Amino acid sequence: MAIFQHIILLLCLSLFCMTSLVSSHNKHYTTPTVPRLTDLFSHVSVNQSFSNVFGGPNIKILNNGSTATFALDRTSGSGLASWNKYNYRFFSAAIKLPAGLTSGVVVAFYLSNADMYPHSHDEIDIELLGNDKRIDWVLQTNVYANGVSTGREEKFYFWFNPTLQHHYYSILWNNHHIVFLVDNIPVREFPNNGKFSAAHPLKPMSLYVTIWDGSQWATHGGKYPVNYKYAPFVTSLTDVEMVGCIVNPKQPNSSCSSASVSSIDPVEGPDFVKLSNQQMSAMVWARRKLMFYSYCKDTSRFKVLPPECK
Repeated sequence: MAIFQHIILLLCLSLFCMTSLVSSHNKHYTTPTVPRLTDLFSHVSVNQSFSNVFGGPNIKILNNGSTATFALDRTSGSGLASWNKYNYRFFSAAIKLPAGLTSGVVVAFYLSNADMYPHSHDEIDIELLGNDKRIDWVLQTNVYANGVSTGREEKFYFWFNPTLQHHYYSILWNNHHIVFLVDNIPVREFPNNGKFSAAHPLKPMSLYVTIWDGSQWATHGGKYPVNYKYAPFVTSLTDVEMVGCIVNPKQPNSSCSSASVSSIDPVEGPDFVKLSNQQMSAMVWARRKLMFYSYCKDTSRFKVLPPECK
């Protein structure tokens, strides 16, 4: 009987340790209250706003075009790109990430103009990086400007399990700043002033949503590649919002100026040109509790830190 109880105890301890490993970065947090910017705008149709850029057979449009799933398997990843190009806008989507062991998997929600400016392209990235543990996905934000290859990455743990339901990932980009938000909580602001201005993207960009194999770098610097034993890795996308300034990059004189500015205009509206005190407090909370990497503190990578870090 004692031996049986000992075995049961060992099994329970093993299960506890496994659970601890799985959930080590998904502690319970009381999240700050913030304005819900995602409630201000209507949703766009995925099939009318995006085209397939690769992996077409792995993309499925559902619910009359309001939802899409896209997958990574042994044959290919998959991705969508907006039909239009934008110069300043609020971009948002509700995304549910693949469950299970997802090392090496990258789900990206980002802006880019590499198709138009291959040697001087800009990017604003939200990259969701799979992990060798079951639910410890990592959020990485990044900004590139004018073809400069130096990334400005910052990485965060989540305060929730991003595989259980859809969560909002948003990018606000205007002449005043770039703001990255998760469930409407700002996690990073990249202002367009002072030494930051040299790295502020200015040229029109498209919105991309992709899933692909980032085995060489995504999980612990490439230590854990994609394990296709667990494929396909399927991501769900819904509640897409793209509000702001549409431009035609082939027409240099195309303009986004308007005689009047709405309060919910993401380009010049008062709710979007500056973070409120409530949003600033929430961002401080996210950065103190959940950020574990910033390029501005990586002295092993940079002999001389980028100018905005000083």
